[in-house]
Amino acid sequence: MKTSKHSELVNLVNGLDNKRYHILKEAIEKRDSVKFVARLLNNNHKDVNCPHCKSDKLQKWGIRNDMQRYKCKECRRTFNVLTGTPLAKLRKKGRWLSYAECLKNGLTIREAAAKCGVHKNTSFRWRHRFLENSTEIKPDKLSGIVEVNEKVFAWSDKGSKKLNRNARKRGFKSHAQIPVNNRVFTLYCRDRSKNSYDKILSGFSADVLQNEICGLITNDTLFCSKNKQVYMKYTKQSKIRHGVLDISKREIVKRDVVHIQNVRLYIRKLEIWMERFHGVATKYLNNYLSWFRELDEFDYKISPETIMLRAMRPDRYNTNHYR
Repeated sequence: MKTSKHSELVNLVNGLDNKRYHILKEAIEKRDSVKFVARLLNNNHKDVNCPHCKSDKLQKWGIRNDMQRYKCKECRRTFNVLTGTPLAKLRKKGRWLSYAECLKNGLTIREAAAKCGVHKNTSFRWRHRFLENSTEIKPDKLSGIVEVNEKVFAWSDKGSKKLNRNARKRGFKSHAQIPVNNRVFTLYCRDRSKNSYDKILSGFSADVLQNEICGLITNDTLFCSKNKQVYMKYTKQSKIRHGVLDISKREIVKRDVVHIQNVRLYIRKLEIWMERFHGVATKYLNNYLSWFRELDEFDYKISPETIMLRAMRPDRYNTNHYR
């Protein structure tokens, strides 16, 4: 910009009244936010491969909407680092970090929408796009002493316009009141290094456990659980050492080592945390379990940058800098 044009622009800004000045300032801040998010996404990927053919033979192909575009020399298609990720084709990039802050604080959909200045439907869509990849970020193995416990949820069709059952007017006071065909079993495993693993089970039996957590718990692990037949049969089949607590005798700790207090505390914190949502649809339950696991992993001190980058492909983005 020429000096004369710059001086003219400065004079125009100085001549604005307060209302128009704040409108201009807000527009500039939004523009800066978009550029910051785009720069963060462009600069924090480990490598770039074509999402269409996986080739690494690329060439830069200009910039659009502040995002660096690439062209694949193999399939001749263009893309950017958002292509093929859960955040692809989402708009208003300048508000993504603000929304990630809402996820960090566990805000409801309407609270997040009001804070970020978006529609509640947009807030809902963003939530599950941001959480889509977090379901895959779990430990491959748990070692040492592993505590295991389960929790039963009632099947929920929250948000559905049609129900395949009679509506529940007052909910349930205990798990025993949940009809068998409406039970959703979730399993929680946690070792003494605070590594957590959760899983929605297709049923609650030894064979299901054998299929669902195969390879997660090694043979040299001490498996601590209640004296339920499911756990006892599973450990016998898997030939894993089993620390058993007799719940009929209200055993809490055995030999100062065998207990499940850590995993029980984790589940209790999950229950308290989920109360703010007034029920979660079963089809989205896995996202909420992963959301809480991510917050617990970072001791609720996760940065919005990390949340946003984790929403991308975890293997392509370096989030350690923002932990």
